[in-house]
Amino acid sequence: MKGRNNMKKTISIKGMSCAHCSARVEKALNALNGVKATVDLSAGTATVECGADISDSALREAVEALGFDCTGIE
Repeated sequence: MKGRNNMKKTISIKGMSCAHCSARVEKALNALNGVKATVDLSAGTATVECGADISDSALREAVEALGFDCTGIE
């Protein structure tokens, strides 16, 4: 990703129990314009690189729309 305003965030996610779950979350986050996400199932987190224009609420909504709990974004 190119850009001067890129940020790295870690999303804590509760409820993922298998590789299919983590793949769904990763796909949903990557579907957001300007987001590059990688999900770590064992840690229960997603690492996201995104522009400053991507709000935490947009990231939270993408995760929670799948039925998982977003327990924090740092």
